[in-house]
Amino acid sequence: MPTSSARSPQPRRKRHALGRRLALGMLLASPALALGLWIAVNRIEWLGPWVADGLRAVIGKEAVTEIENIAYGVQDRFYQYIRQGEKPKAYWEVPAASPALEPEAEKPAPQGTTGAVKIPPFAPSPVGPVHEAWSAPGDGHWLTIPVPDLPKLEPHLFKTLLHPDKNRSWAELFVVAIDLRRSDIHLVAGSQEPVATEPAALGVERPARIPDEHHDRVLAAFNGGFKTEHGAYGMRVGGVTLVAPRDEVCAVALFKDESIRVAPWHSMKELESDMLWWRQTPNCMYADNVVNPNLGAGNSKKWGATLDGETVIRRSAIGIDASGNVLFVGISNHTTASAIADGMNHAGAVSVAQLDVNFSYPKFVLFQRPPGAAEGGDREAVALAEGFEFSTAEYIRERARRDFFYVTPKSLRSPAEVNR
Repeated sequence: MPTSSARSPQPRRKRHALGRRLALGMLLASPALALGLWIAVNRIEWLGPWVADGLRAVIGKEAVTEIENIAYGVQDRFYQYIRQGEKPKAYWEVPAASPALEPEAEKPAPQGTTGAVKIPPFAPSPVGPVHEAWSAPGDGHWLTIPVPDLPKLEPHLFKTLLHPDKNRSWAELFVVAIDLRRSDIHLVAGSQEPVATEPAALGVERPARIPDEHHDRVLAAFNGGFKTEHGAYGMRVGGVTLVAPRDEVCAVALFKDESIRVAPWHSMKELESDMLWWRQTPNCMYADNVVNPNLGAGNSKKWGATLDGETVIRRSAIGIDASGNVLFVGISNHTTASAIADGMNHAGAVSVAQLDVNFSYPKFVLFQRPPGAAEGGDREAVALAEGFEFSTAEYIRERARRDFFYVTPKSLRSPAEVNR
């Protein structure tokens, strides 16, 4: 598959012009055709952004937002009619009783040495269902995410499934817990987003994919934040500020001491010189275990300058536990902002930020060599759960248009990374 840098400008202009004509035609089309197109944009990854961008060019951003809110509202009412009484669905088998790992005692280094203390095993405590009477088997139980081509690697990632909306059994939240004591989290700018607003960032090269030296050990990757036009949320990476920060919003930041914080920007902006990277998001959903009051049911405040917070849609979020040692990433289906926020908090995150919304953008992928592939062969992206859009080259060989995060084990750092 050619990368975006290999495509000539002329075909891109032709595609954009065609997208505008298609978007305008959608407004004039019969209801049946409009319905067919709506189904298509929710089944074909590239079609949704293509149509939406074409519509924005014709009728403006606010009008497109209103159309999306109406369409998702109709879809939600339709689902409530046809799926009423449907039981929550499990996506993976959970053992009836999983023995808890006993934390290893921290042993002092032998006398006369300065060896590192062994880190206790990582095993998140079960949290159980969000709604006991409305859950699938295994809700809230954590399962290890193995890495088949790195069999000697101790557990770094765990996954669980939650059903956070008692009124919608089909509202699903897939949560991954990442051990930050063992894992490095990297932020990468997309080839096109966020669009730089700072002069110093206009000529910065953007590889927009996982570096080659990390291909043989990358564990996972997940989407970043909103496009610049949807809220102008700030970002700094690689020593360059791409988009200037906003004071009143939330942010996730990596510090020089390797700690990660998810917090309101105004509460940590004085520490910016100690940050290696940061990415802003809409207002924090939870901060220090306190829910944002704007997440109340029926509140019409927009979450992220795109869709209404009560819109039932696919969303992604990031959060951190009270110890600062566990990062949570959530990918949802058919959730409001409050549902994904409460689900993330239930999983263990005391501070939570929404990353992105819509059908195509939220995603979490793992990496492994295909079964039967030769040792040293190319690794491919695989989905965390069925139903999410991705390509096997996602983030690792295919340049990403949007920013993203990826995860590598600290134990497999190169000498240059260890001594940075």
